[in-house]
Amino acid sequence: MTLDEFRETLRDEKPPAGLSLALAGLWWDAKGSWAQAHESAQQDEGPAGSWVHAYLHRKEGDASNAGYWYRRAHKPHSQLSLEQEWEEIAKALL
Repeated sequence: MTLDEFRETLRDEKPPAGLSLALAGLWWDAKGSWAQAHESAQQDEGPAGSWVHAYLHRKEGDASNAGYWYRRAHKPHSQLSLEQEWEEIAKALL
């Protein structure tokens, strides 16, 4: 799936079948549901889920918690805009 195709699925009510938990977290975030995004990312205990988890806590404004998750993802604390980081993560995970 391309980034454009992923964005097209945001018209739907539910994420497409077969998405990883981390990508589903980004999907829910783009739909405006931080809680569902967080729940999905939290279920993925690997680096991808940790990266999305970090992004979500950064978006929430909790820099300390975001830092913890960036470290677990083996990623530097992002200096990009939230929109740019969302896109960066989506491209990497797709």
